[in-house]
Amino acid sequence: MSDKFDVIVIGGGPAGYHAAIRAAQLGLKTAVIDAFVGKDGKQALGGTCLNVGCIPSKALLDSSKQFYNLAHNLPAHGISVENAKVDLKTFIGRKEKIVKQFTGGVAQLFKANKITSYFGTGKLLGRDKSGGNAVEITGNDGEKQTISATNVILASGSVPIELPFAKFDNKFIIDNAGALELDAVPKRLGVIGAGVIGLELGSVWRRLGAEVTVLEALPDFLGTADADIAKVASKEFGKLGLNIKLGAKLTKAEVKKSEVQLTYNDKDGDHDIVVDKLLVAVGRRAYTDGLLAEDSGVKLDERGRIIVDEHCHTGVDGVWAVGDAVRGPMLAHKGFEEGMAVAEWIAGKAGHVNYDTIPWVIYTEPEIAWAGKTEKQLKEEGIPYKVGSFPFAAIGRAVAMNEAIGQVKMIAHAETDRILGVHMVGPGVSELIAECVVAMEFKGSAEDMARIIHAHPTLSEAVHEAALSVDKRAIHKGN
Repeated sequence: MSDKFDVIVIGGGPAGYHAAIRAAQLGLKTAVIDAFVGKDGKQALGGTCLNVGCIPSKALLDSSKQFYNLAHNLPAHGISVENAKVDLKTFIGRKEKIVKQFTGGVAQLFKANKITSYFGTGKLLGRDKSGGNAVEITGNDGEKQTISATNVILASGSVPIELPFAKFDNKFIIDNAGALELDAVPKRLGVIGAGVIGLELGSVWRRLGAEVTVLEALPDFLGTADADIAKVASKEFGKLGLNIKLGAKLTKAEVKKSEVQLTYNDKDGDHDIVVDKLLVAVGRRAYTDGLLAEDSGVKLDERGRIIVDEHCHTGVDGVWAVGDAVRGPMLAHKGFEEGMAVAEWIAGKAGHVNYDTIPWVIYTEPEIAWAGKTEKQLKEEGIPYKVGSFPFAAIGRAVAMNEAIGQVKMIAHAETDRILGVHMVGPGVSELIAECVVAMEFKGSAEDMARIIHAHPTLSEAVHEAALSVDKRAIHKGN
């Protein structure tokens, strides 16, 4: 046994590194094991989120938005630019600089908090002779060593789901990482899955000129979102030029002569299309391959996720699991909170995660955000409710920005007026959702939100007016 720790975290992604830093802040001797390799061949902390997910995709979304605005939005402001071009090397290079900045930042935080970092994969072995939990590390050079801790936090994350008939080669058939590294704008891009990843990355390449076809097997668009919000979003994505086909199930994908020939099935039968690149974005699965020894005692569910209780404990003494590898939404901020809560529980403090107020955001144009229940869920659960909504078309700031698209919809309990859900599509809603989450966390009512003064002119006035609209007293629209 080479070393003994209070806490070992397997996985340096969002859930893992938050858990490690909080544990170290609480005075616990902490180690992290992570195998993500950067382009320089060195360890790159931050997991999928910082390396090939949240951060780089938002960098490309912002860059592509700037280019798109030149031709489609700036003329309305009296600004014109002729023959605008994209230098893809710089476009991708900017993203790489941002990634390196943030992964390097995590490494510096580890150093500042005296966290020991191991470069390799970790496997939970079970109890050692001293009563601790043993973890085997396999370095990227193949060398093995074993360390031990009183507590082990499993934060192994997730990986893209691969279709058996459309396996990733990341040349023609690509995953989210491949879609961030294209060296040319494809003339025709196929996207399988109209979820967050498919819509965001499809939007990036559509703005740069690609013809984008999105095949979604489900009959409804954004089924997890509120139906009214999804309807508005679908219309706007159509204006952008995303050709979204619902109820379209991919049945075949073959690479021939530097093209991908696709066959999909819908209510009208089989159809064939040809694309230059195919992004498969049908979801992600918990990554637990090689994570657990047979005698570790930790159990997996039918979807390969680590089984935990409401406190993220596995049932094995001193073994916890957080983030994408456990139940719940695969969202970085959900992992953040679980990781910090577990560190606090280990230290004997009161950790907290409220799964009912986790915000969801899709960073498309327009943005989509929500927290809490949808109308459909409330109807199914038999909960009485009332609804207020307000369009950005009546918000002065949105009109001045030439982004008067979408709406805010607020749902409150019909009897108590407590806010049960808020759903938005429009400019800046990734930020606007935060005040609604705060109100919901403190069990606020629509009346509370309606009586809070919002600055004028701001986009946040849409939230204020939606709250007023719950009781049919919005000022700037007919109720």
